[in-house]
Amino acid sequence: MKTKDMSYSEAIRDAISLKMHEDEDVFMLGEDIGVYGGAFGVSRGLIEEFGPKRIRNTPISESGIAGAAVGSALTGMRPILELQFSDFITIATDQIINQAAKIRYMYGGKGKVPMVLRTPSGSGTGAAAQHSQSLEVWMAHIPGLKVVQPSSSYDAKGLLISAIEDDNPVIFYEHKLLYGMKEPVPEELYRIPLGKAAIKREGTDVTVIATSIMVHKALEAAKQLEREGIEIEVIDPRTLVPLDEETIIASVSKTSRVVIVHEAVKRAGFGAEIASVIVESDAFDFLDAPIERLGGKAVPIPYNPELEKHAVPQVSDIINAVKRTLQRGEEV
Repeated sequence: MKTKDMSYSEAIRDAISLKMHEDEDVFMLGEDIGVYGGAFGVSRGLIEEFGPKRIRNTPISESGIAGAAVGSALTGMRPILELQFSDFITIATDQIINQAAKIRYMYGGKGKVPMVLRTPSGSGTGAAAQHSQSLEVWMAHIPGLKVVQPSSSYDAKGLLISAIEDDNPVIFYEHKLLYGMKEPVPEELYRIPLGKAAIKREGTDVTVIATSIMVHKALEAAKQLEREGIEIEVIDPRTLVPLDEETIIASVSKTSRVVIVHEAVKRAGFGAEIASVIVESDAFDFLDAPIERLGGKAVPIPYNPELEKHAVPQVSDIINAVKRTLQRGEEV
């Protein structure tokens, strides 16, 4: 495949463009996604490419946007809706949880809702308490929804194409700090299956399971730990629902130690679900130390840059957790 350096946002835009050229039923709707190009510029240029009928600006009504997407999906379209910030998913929860997620079940499979809800999430941009949350675990709890969290340009493009082609509603979380990150990405259309994790780095001492922006922090921690002779394996689930339990179990069985890290609040975060998968599997018998979990502190994300940084896990926190689990393993 011929590749091109693409930022995370460019890879997402490329996936949308390719699918819209391929399938006339695919269209976008959301606030300011036309000439303005969306809150983070992801849809920039698409209205010139496809026109206002397929790149549809909407009023400021997240519930209305989601409802229109559900209705159009039921009639055979494949809508991609953009919410400007993932915090605003709270306004659209009835349409997402009681309609999109349930209709296929309620209609005995005769109705389907093939829609993708794209939304920027996470902290690090000084957007403060109401525009910086990581609420993905809410959606992961709902039967009928699929939840995707790509950490790289390559993954974002391949996963979004698969999400658009899926006949179920997919919530597609895009961390704001990833938008500018670049890497080589195939120019042509390709797919990454939903439910397949990626081993971002192989190692033998500790498994670090990280999501979204935390994958990059885990990889940086791995570089620093390597200088001390510690080799960590970094697993990126990529999709929370469906979750690739097999890859997680295999890695933990190999290393016998695990650290789980996500930006969302630690309490009741998705890391607890991953930990449950491990302890309920054969991997539990291989553990040489208790599972370590890292997550955001139970506070609203602050506006102050230093406080914002301390509210979520950093590279140093991952390094300390890895060393802690190695030390506890020796004690056992």
